[in-house]
Amino acid sequence: MVVKIFVSLKSGVLDPQGKAIERSLHTLGYSEVQDVRMGKYLELNVEASSHEAAESRIREMCEKLLANPVIEDYRFEIEDGTL
Repeated sequence: MVVKIFVSLKSGVLDPQGKAIERSLHTLGYSEVQDVRMGKYLELNVEASSHEAAESRIREMCEKLLANPVIEDYRFEIEDGTL
């Protein structure tokens, strides 16, 4: 199974990297860009006996390592197949 994981800062958490990107885009003439938020994207190839088993394991991985649940939200998509 292919798992696509999206990690982003929770709303209200300061995102200095996003602000730096926003300022740079404005400097380059893209003034229409507003409120940039930076995040992480991961793709994993996971072997699991079922969709539910994969979902449970991915949630564990996110909570323990891939995301900081204090300041970050995450979501994921599970697809059949391989990378």
